[in-house]
Amino acid sequence: MVMVCFFGLKKEKFIEGRAVLPKFFLEDVGKESFEVLGGYFVGVMEEITRENINVALHVEEIITPSIAIGSVGCFMRKSCSDFECFSNFKEIYLVSEQERRNWHPLPRDSYPKPLIFHDGRLAFRPTYLSTLAMFIWLPMGFTLAIIRIIIALTLPSKIVIFIVHLTGAQLRVFYPNNFISPSKFEKGKKGAKGVLYVCNHRTLLDPLLISYCLRTPLTAVVYSLSRMSEIISPIKTVRLTRNRERDAELMHELLSQGDLVVCPEGTTCREPYLLRFSPLFSEISDEIRPVAIDCRVSVFYGTTARGFKSLDPLFFFMNPWPRCTVRFLDVVRGRVDDYEISKYEKANLVQKVIAKELGFTCTRLTRKDKYLILAGNDGIVQDGNKIELFR
Repeated sequence: MVMVCFFGLKKEKFIEGRAVLPKFFLEDVGKESFEVLGGYFVGVMEEITRENINVALHVEEIITPSIAIGSVGCFMRKSCSDFECFSNFKEIYLVSEQERRNWHPLPRDSYPKPLIFHDGRLAFRPTYLSTLAMFIWLPMGFTLAIIRIIIALTLPSKIVIFIVHLTGAQLRVFYPNNFISPSKFEKGKKGAKGVLYVCNHRTLLDPLLISYCLRTPLTAVVYSLSRMSEIISPIKTVRLTRNRERDAELMHELLSQGDLVVCPEGTTCREPYLLRFSPLFSEISDEIRPVAIDCRVSVFYGTTARGFKSLDPLFFFMNPWPRCTVRFLDVVRGRVDDYEISKYEKANLVQKVIAKELGFTCTRLTRKDKYLILAGNDGIVQDGNKIELFR
C-alpha cells in the first residue's frame, strides 16, 4: 500500500486527481493486504476514498490540515524506518519484499464500491517500465494512427476493415441467425422508412463501426461533436438540441431519409456498465435494431471528460492493437405479447438486451452524473447564445 500526501492542496482544486487516481489506486491494492486490513486504507485523499472506496476510514490531521494520515497502515520495513510520521499510526503491518511480490491484484468484483467513471488518457498502470515503454512507443504510435485515419477516410468501406486489420486493429462482427442485410433505401418512396440502430457508447467511432460493418451509409445523431471530428467524419452527423420535441421531429425526418444510428447514453463509458438510456429513440420507431459494441485498448483511452475531445480518434488509433466487437441483435418491438409497452419500458428493455449480450451491468447514472463526478460540471458549456454539450 502506498501513502500519498498532498501539501497545501485544497480538495475542490483536485478534480483531475479525483477523476484519475481512484482507478490506479484500486489497481494497486493487493488482495492479501485488503483482506488483512479488513477494509482500512491509507487515504490518498479523504475525498477520493469516500467517493470511490466506500470503506471505514479513520483520519487524523497532523502537521497541517492538508495532510491526511490513516490510523492503520501496511508498509515495507525500509519505508517504515525512513519516516518519523509513521509513529502516528496506531497499528502498522510490516511486510517483506517477497510477500509484496506475491500479492495479487484486488479483483474487480471485490471493490468496496464499483468503479464506473474515471478519466485520463492512460489505460495502463503507470509503473516505471510501462511508462518507459509508452514513451518509446509514442512516435511509432502517432505515425500508425495517422496512417489508420488516412485509410479510414480515403478508402471505400468495403476494404477499410481488411486493410486496417493489417495494421494491427481488430474488428469482429456478429450477426443473429435471422439477420437480413439492409436493402438499398428508396429515397422519396411514399412511406419509406430507414432502420433505427441503437447502440451503447464506447468511443466516438461507434456509428462509424456500424456503418463499416453494414457497408452502407448511415446518419448518426449526436449531442455534441468537435468541429474537427465533424469535418473529417466519413458519415453524416447531425447534432441534437436537447429540446425533446424538436429532436423527435428531426429524428423522424432523418429516418424517413435513410438508416439512422443513435447512442442513447449520451456519453461514453469505459467500464463494463451501461448508463441510463434516454427514451427519446423509442418514440421514433416501433422496431429497433440494438447493437452491442465493446472496445478494448491497452495504452491510451480514446475518450476523455476534461481533455481535448478532438484528439479522441487519434489516441484510440495510437494503440498498437485496438480491438472492437460489434454484435447486431434481434429486433426489439414496441409490443410484447400484444401489450403496448411504454417508451421508458422499451428504452430499458433495449438497455438490458445490450447489457446481457456484453455481460455489462445496467445503471441509472446519466451523462450529467458522469461530468459532475469527473469534471465538476453538468457537461454543458454556454458561450453567449450557444450551448455546447460534452460527450
